[in-house]
Amino acid sequence: MPDGARLTAVETVHEEGSFLFTASNSFDMDEEIIVVPCEDEVAADDGPESDEGGVAAWINRCTHEAQRFDTGRGVPMRDGEIICPKHGSMFDACSGDCDNGEAAGTTLPDVDVAVEDGEVFLVDDEYAFDHEGKIDDGDDGPSSTSHVGF
Repeated sequence: MPDGARLTAVETVHEEGSFLFTASNSFDMDEEIIVVPCEDEVAADDGPESDEGGVAAWINRCTHEAQRFDTGRGVPMRDGEIICPKHGSMFDACSGDCDNGEAAGTTLPDVDVAVEDGEVFLVDDEYAFDHEGKIDDGDDGPSSTSHVGF
């Protein structure tokens, strides 16, 4: 078994279309990370490991305006590409490369995952698994007890 936190099953990623989790980065800041289906074989030095199970992991934001791909309802994808919901830029799910729209010429930041026996593990030394789902920042706007007056 790989050293690292078990995230989910490859089958779950393919059935649901994506998997969202929160991890702390090396600066102790929370990051949302998406795991998406990937059918291409990607060499270890060209991006995240995806050759054993058909998945790749990326930071959950567009390179153009830090727009989240997955807001808690799954990653919008079409024909093996991740779609930015704000401007429509499309990123290859396996390489992270974008060749159209506002984000053209950029590549998503990758996160190293490994697959063993159909299970996906977080193996990136820069990240520590926190929990499944999006960042729970508690910022729901002002409460009814706000002291702001107009």
